[in-house]
Amino acid sequence: MSEQFRTESDSMGPMQVPANAYYGAQTARGVENFPISNLRFSRSFIRALTLIKKHAAITNQGMGYLKPETAKAIIQAAQEAADGKWDSEFVLDIFQTGSGTSTNMNANEVIANRAIELLGGKRGEKLVHPNDHVNRGQSSNDAIPTAIHVAALEGIEKRLIPALTELHAALDKKAKEFHDVLKIGRTHLQDATPIRLGQEFSGYASQVQHGIERLRAAEKNLGELALGGTAVGTGINTHPDFAKKTIESLAKETGLPLREAANHFEAQGGRDACVEASGALKTIAVGLIKIANDIRFLGSGPRLGLGELRLPSTQPGSSIMPGKVNPVMCEMLLQVCTQVLGNDAAITFGGSFGNFELNVMMPVIAHNLLESIELLSTASQVFARRCINGLEAVREKCKDNLELSLSNCTILAPVIGYDKAAKIAKIAFETNRTVRQVAEEISGLDKAKLNELLDPADQTAPAIMPPDHVTLSAG
Repeated sequence: MSEQFRTESDSMGPMQVPANAYYGAQTARGVENFPISNLRFSRSFIRALTLIKKHAAITNQGMGYLKPETAKAIIQAAQEAADGKWDSEFVLDIFQTGSGTSTNMNANEVIANRAIELLGGKRGEKLVHPNDHVNRGQSSNDAIPTAIHVAALEGIEKRLIPALTELHAALDKKAKEFHDVLKIGRTHLQDATPIRLGQEFSGYASQVQHGIERLRAAEKNLGELALGGTAVGTGINTHPDFAKKTIESLAKETGLPLREAANHFEAQGGRDACVEASGALKTIAVGLIKIANDIRFLGSGPRLGLGELRLPSTQPGSSIMPGKVNPVMCEMLLQVCTQVLGNDAAITFGGSFGNFELNVMMPVIAHNLLESIELLSTASQVFARRCINGLEAVREKCKDNLELSLSNCTILAPVIGYDKAAKIAKIAFETNRTVRQVAEEISGLDKAKLNELLDPADQTAPAIMPPDHVTLSAG
């Protein structure tokens, strides 16, 4: 047993720690206390938290609070952790202390013990102390929310916005490619007036572009960091310049627009920026649900559905029905967006637990926010590449559906009157004929005039009806 474990102590007494672990007593205590789930903090969060430790050490050395050799070892150890070398040492469950103190100490202990090793010592000797050295100038109460903001901002800026930009470009390309495809529009799931398939796709592209703009707006408040507030926002036990210098250094490395919070009590008592960012993610998810649903319905069939789009065939669709191909990329995206909506509910409720000077739902907010960013990033990119890029218009089906629509009578109403146009639509429906066929019999318009009016291309943009074309029957 003595060969498998070492004994370390924290303020509550001795703890048995696995002999080869870089983490220490407080982490081991957290493992014992929180055997709740298999959920762990994400790679992006660990990177952000350990980069904070790295740049804190740089600042503390510059201020004379750390010896150069100690700072150098901490900086190297923290960089290794930020690069993912010690991810297996971050063993704590998401469902733990609401401040994330256990995970903050997990980072402190891993970095401290690795730094000790770099200095030639043995793990657990506290030649480098997790609190006195690695955590100097910080508290879990400002380091953890800072890590959430940095990780979220980096994920949005470097993963999600590029993925959405790729999806926007794919949709915009299809909007141009499909501009000449005339089809029936639909409202209330019923036939409406003609539209260009490219116009539909321009709407999808615009939704994605608006989502990117919403993320840009949310980035402003995510860039404001709690670091420097320490325990309750007053900055106790830290130098007044510590946060400013550390954040400037961190911003330079990450390339992110980071700054110290204007008010540390807001920055620690509330998680409003996270709720705001999640709201933007939720809105994007809602938009993507609309897009994915439209595409799978437009591609339904292939023979007995709408059948106006041909989706790429990516895999067999059934274990029992040979030849069946399903809109699996749309369904993947719908499931991702459903998860994002659920995550937003958790983040929103978590944001309401800003009790006095500290929000106590930070781990669950971090987990859900960063998961939403990662899911939307990956899913948007895959959807663009494996669905949107390969979409084809079924032009003949679009043309046939357009001619069969009863809403073709809409363009006749200003010329022959609403009531007469409605009568044509009713007769066409009851006799299973087209509006054109019935209008030739009872509209009073000659065939040339009907063909002019019923040209679908002319119906896809606003037009001024000449006065001599407009009925005066309504007074």
